[in-house]
Amino acid sequence: MATLLYRLGKTAFRRWPFFLLAWLIAFLAVGGFAASQSKPMSDALTIPGIPSEKAADLQAELFPGSRDAFSEATVNLVVVAPEGTTLEDEENVEAIDELIAGIPDLPQTPPADELQLADPATAAAGQQKMFVDAARESGQPLDVARQNAAVLSPLSEDKRVGTITFEWDVDAPTEVEVASIDALEELMADVEESSGLRVEVNGSGTSAITELGLTSEAIGVAVALLVLLVTFGSLVAAGMPIWIALVAVGLTNIGIVAMTAFTDIGSTTPMLATMIGLAVGIDYTLFILARYRSELHHTDDRQEAVGIAVGTAGSAVVFAGLTVIIALTALVVVDIPFLASMGFAAASGVALAVLAALTLLPAFLGVLKSKAFGGQVIKHNPKREADGHIINNGVRWARLVGKAPAAFALLVVVVLGALAFPIKDLYLAFPTDGTKPTSTTQRQATDLVAEAFGPGREGPLLVVVDARDVPEEERGQSFGAVAAWAAETEGVSNAQVVLTNEEGTGAQVMVTPATGPDDEATKDLLETLRAGQSDIEEETGTTTGVTGLTAITTDVSDRLSDALPVYLAVVIGLAFILLVLVFRSILVPLTATLGFLLSVLATLGATVLIFQKGTFGIIEGQPIVSFMPIILIGMVFGLAMDYQVFLVTRMREAHVHGMSTRDAVVDGFRNSARVVTAAAAIMIAVFAAFILQTEPIIKSMGFALAAAIVFDAFVVRLVLIPALLYLMGERAWWIPRWLDRVLPNVDVEGEKLDRPHLKAGVVDDDYV
Repeated sequence: MATLLYRLGKTAFRRWPFFLLAWLIAFLAVGGFAASQSKPMSDALTIPGIPSEKAADLQAELFPGSRDAFSEATVNLVVVAPEGTTLEDEENVEAIDELIAGIPDLPQTPPADELQLADPATAAAGQQKMFVDAARESGQPLDVARQNAAVLSPLSEDKRVGTITFEWDVDAPTEVEVASIDALEELMADVEESSGLRVEVNGSGTSAITELGLTSEAIGVAVALLVLLVTFGSLVAAGMPIWIALVAVGLTNIGIVAMTAFTDIGSTTPMLATMIGLAVGIDYTLFILARYRSELHHTDDRQEAVGIAVGTAGSAVVFAGLTVIIALTALVVVDIPFLASMGFAAASGVALAVLAALTLLPAFLGVLKSKAFGGQVIKHNPKREADGHIINNGVRWARLVGKAPAAFALLVVVVLGALAFPIKDLYLAFPTDGTKPTSTTQRQATDLVAEAFGPGREGPLLVVVDARDVPEEERGQSFGAVAAWAAETEGVSNAQVVLTNEEGTGAQVMVTPATGPDDEATKDLLETLRAGQSDIEEETGTTTGVTGLTAITTDVSDRLSDALPVYLAVVIGLAFILLVLVFRSILVPLTATLGFLLSVLATLGATVLIFQKGTFGIIEGQPIVSFMPIILIGMVFGLAMDYQVFLVTRMREAHVHGMSTRDAVVDGFRNSARVVTAAAAIMIAVFAAFILQTEPIIKSMGFALAAAIVFDAFVVRLVLIPALLYLMGERAWWIPRWLDRVLPNVDVEGEKLDRPHLKAGVVDDDYV
C-alpha cells in the first residue's frame, strides 16, 4: 500500500498537468451528462414490504390513476378573518375572491377551470348541502351527515378560519420552483395588506419555501481557513485543503445530480453529502500536507517528500476513508431505498475526497514547489528536549494522562454516560409542517388549522377497503361497517367513506385522529387499527389496509428502529476487521469501537436534551427525525475511526521502530495530536455551521455531528484511548500468532519505504 501510494504521489508531483487535466475532464464529462440527463429529486418514502406501502399498492389497484401521498404538490392556504368579523362577511368574501382570482396567474398552476376554487364560506355551504342531500337519499341520519360534512369543511365552526386548497401542475413537490412560491407569497402579502385578512400557507407544495442557503458552508469554510492558518502559519498552505475539498464536493454534487437519471434521490441528499465531503476533504488533505511539511525537515527533495507523505499519511487516509465508506454504504442493509441513496451519495463524496487528497494535493504541490508554504504569517519555533525531540502541547497532554490513566478513563466513562442518559426518552418521527419553527408560515398555518379544526385534520389515516370478494349487494354495507368500526376505535375523532371506485368494489375510509401526526397517541392509534383489521375483515369479507402520509412515515420509523441493531453489527464488524489489518492488534480496534459507542450514545442523549426536550430554550422541542440516529452512526463511526487511524498509526509506527508503548503514546501525540485537534476543530466548525439552516433535518444533523466530533475526538481519542493504552501497556499490541501469519501486511506505516533518517534512529517530528 505505502509503496504504491509513494509512487502515485511522486508521479502526481512530477506530472501535475496530466492530473489537473484529468480532474477537469471529469468535471466536464459528469457536468455535461447531469445538464442533459438529470431529473428532479424526489422525497418519496416508498419502501417495499411495509404495511402502509402494501395498502398504497392496493389503493392504486382499486383506484387506477390515483396519486400517492408523496407525488401531490398540495398547497393549503389558511385565511383568518380580522377580530370581530367572519369569513362570511362581504368585505372578507371579496378579499378571498381577490386571492382566488390571483391563483391561476401564478407559475406552475393548472388552468382556472381545472382549479375549481371557491371561498371557504361558499364551499362549506355547498359541501354540507351535498352531504345532507346524499343522506336523505340513502336514509342516513342527518346529524351524522352534518357531522361528517363539518369534519371535511373548509370553514371553521366559528367561521373565522378557512382553507383553500389547490395543487401545482407538477409531477412531484420537488418540481415546484422557487419563483412559483415567491409569486404565491407576494399574492398573499398583497391580499393581507389590502384587506386585513391573515393568510398563511402549508402543504407538500410549499417545500421550496425552505431553500438551503450557502451561509452555513461559508461559515464552516471561513472557520476552517482560520484553523488552517493557525496550523500552518501560511496563507498558501491554509488555502490548499479548502480548495481541494471544494473540488471534491463540487464533483460529488454534480455526480448526485447526474445519478437522478438512474434512481430517485432525496432533496436533502446533496446537503448531507456536502456536509461530510467538505469535512473529510479538508481533513484528509490536511493530514497529508502536514506530513509533507514534516518530511521537508529531513530532505530537500520535494518530490521525495511528497512521495513519503502520500505513502505514509496517504495510507492512513485510504484506510480512514474506507471505514467511512463502509459505514455509509452499509446503510443498504436497512432496505430503505432513499436512505441507501443518501449513504451511497455521501460515500462517493468521501471516495472523491480521498482521491483528491492523494492526487490533487501532490499535483498542486508540483505546481507551487517552494511556494507551497508561502505567505507566512505565523512563525513556529517549538521548544525541544535534550535529545532534540519537540515538546509541544500534545506531549504535555499525553504525559498528564499518563500520570493517572485509570482516573482519566473513569472520568470519561462517567461524563459520557451521564450525557447519554436522556436517550431513554428518544422519540423518533418524520418532520412535518407542524415541526417547523414557529416563525415559518407552514408552522403558523398548521397551528391555525389544528386550533380551528382539531389536530387530526393535518394527519388523517386512510383505510383502503377491497370488497371484490363481497357480493355486490352487500358491498355498500361492508364499506359502512368498516367506517363504523374505525369510528368506534379509541383516539378517532371521525371516520367516513370519502370515495368509492366506479365498479363499486373498493372504498377509501378517511380516519381523522383526535391527535396530531407527530403525537405518539396517533402512532398508538395506527397500531390499534391494524390489530383490529383481521376481525373487521372476517366480519365484512373485505380486505383492508391503512396508508396515508402519517402511516407511511410511522412505518418507516419502525423499519429504521428494527434495522439499527443489524446495521451496527455490520458496520462495527467490517470496520473491526479493517482496523485489525491496520494495527495488527485485537485490543486497539476493540477499544476504538467501544469508545465510539460511548461517544455516539452521548451524542444522541445530548440531541434529545437540546432538540427533543428543548432544554435551555435554544431550539423548539420537537421529535428527532427518524433516520437521524442511523445516519449519525454511519457518519460518526467512520469519522471516529479517522482519528483513531491518524493518531494511533503514529503510535504504532513509533512502537514498530523500537519504542515502548508508553513512549510510543507520547510520540504519537507529539507528531499527530496537533493535526488531529486541528482536523477535529475544522469538522466541528463545518458541522456546527449547519445549525444555522432552517430545515430541521439539517439543523439537527449539524448539531449531532458537531457534538459527536467533540465527544469522540477530544474526549474519546485524546483522553480515553491514550489512558487505555497506558493501562494495557505492551498487551495493547497483542494478536494471536496464527492470525498475524494469515493477515496481509498493508504497511500503513511505510516500513518498506527507503527513509534514511529512520535508519539513523531519528524519529519524525511534526513541525505543523
